[in-house]
Amino acid sequence: MRGRRVASLLAACTAALLAATPTPATAHTTARTAAHTATGSSGVSAKDALRRYTQQELRWRSCDDAQTPASFRCATLKVPLDYDDPGGRQLDVVVSRSKASSPKERRGVLLFNPGGPGAPGLGFPAALETYLPKEVKRRYDLVGFDPRGVGRSSPLSCGLTARELDFERPYHARTFGKDVRWARTVAAKCRAEEGDRLPHITTRNTARDMDVVRAALGESRISYFGGSYGTYLGAVYLQMFPRRADRFVLDSAADPARYGRGTFQGMAEGAEPAFVRWSRWTARRNATYRLGATPAEVRRTFWDIVARADREPLLTGDGLLAGDDIRSARAVFFRVRQAADWVAGLKKAEAGTGTGTVTPTPDPELPPENQIVGLWAVMCGDTAAAWPHDPRQYRRDAVRDRARYPLYGDFASTVKPCAFWKPGSEPATTVSNDARALILQNEWDPQTSLKAARSMHRALRGSRMVTVVGGEGHGVYGAGSCADEVADAYLTTGRLPAEDVVCRASAGR
Repeated sequence: MRGRRVASLLAACTAALLAATPTPATAHTTARTAAHTATGSSGVSAKDALRRYTQQELRWRSCDDAQTPASFRCATLKVPLDYDDPGGRQLDVVVSRSKASSPKERRGVLLFNPGGPGAPGLGFPAALETYLPKEVKRRYDLVGFDPRGVGRSSPLSCGLTARELDFERPYHARTFGKDVRWARTVAAKCRAEEGDRLPHITTRNTARDMDVVRAALGESRISYFGGSYGTYLGAVYLQMFPRRADRFVLDSAADPARYGRGTFQGMAEGAEPAFVRWSRWTARRNATYRLGATPAEVRRTFWDIVARADREPLLTGDGLLAGDDIRSARAVFFRVRQAADWVAGLKKAEAGTGTGTVTPTPDPELPPENQIVGLWAVMCGDTAAAWPHDPRQYRRDAVRDRARYPLYGDFASTVKPCAFWKPGSEPATTVSNDARALILQNEWDPQTSLKAARSMHRALRGSRMVTVVGGEGHGVYGAGSCADEVADAYLTTGRLPAEDVVCRASAGR
């Protein structure tokens, strides 16, 4: 049944998103980073070598997608597979665009990325268009793109089976050997199928692709809206191309210092206080849910259900659920009412008086193979050197973190394909700059925690942060909180708040 759980980093277009901090790389440490200024051994500057890409003519056409409004048109850019070898192999990057409605007021382009890594973004601007005020749409061309290796942009495929796609794997001594073989197999299959491209499917190269998009659109600077992993991608762009960045909104921010293995582990750490909060909320409503009159009783009811499901899976509206399946749905506890409804349904299923038809995730199916492969390709390629390579370390960590974080600790810390992945073409990026970005964050976010967003805020020293107290869920913009007003004002005027903003979630959020 775990194979039917939404992969955590990709639920709601996320990150989704270390045991050790990634090896640092700044805008000055590699020839690739200086791609627009360096001179190669041939005596031809990298800027000149990239001219064929930055000055390519875009041919706009229908997006051939029934879900995309007619106002959006699509084009395909060519980008180098390896920015150290711009005359070599190429990749396609497909972009979408809806032009600013007021040419006189037009400021430039607003580029979007929904997260992942591995999530396609071609249709993301169209999905957000409803929430954008007319003032923003008058001033910006709205531009989406599928990152390299994802969706329609030279997509990756490793030939993984449905079972190999599932990485919601709890630690058990009896199955750990199988999980190690699974992680090795995924890494080996991707190396066999895509080994020549994998080293170049990285966040830094996606940032470079964004800069090619900027240049090909004839813009000196770009504005940006990124969610989840897209906040990390945006921060990397700010680090690499600070003078080409205009107004950047980072919604539900990943921790740039823990990107990689720490992305998973941060989810486990954040689930425990959310679970405690849920138990308190539910205990105050015992007359409705009958799960316990005190927080301790509510928690005991839940763990009794898990123990029963471990012995014999429960028949529910979501199918047969074992105890591990129930624990893997840790994200549901960030929305207290939804979680209370769900656990009450599980209790009825346990008693044989119902089937618990409330599904805790928005989509019970795994994402397509390309999105899972995109996740591993980018995250592992970025941070493979920082992952332990000894399976025994994952065993120890999973046992330790199951005790620390009972809901999800072992899921987060057990072995993943990154343990056996070959590093990408360059180290990951250390984010540390004075960029004047705007960070939006819900207090109760299951994917990127408030702690993670604060880390991003510290890394982007010129940024301002809007914290929605009581805000639930992954994704802030468009929910009707004060964050919408602040973001709209920033995009239309360029003015950040004088100081960080804290406000309460809107009613019903």
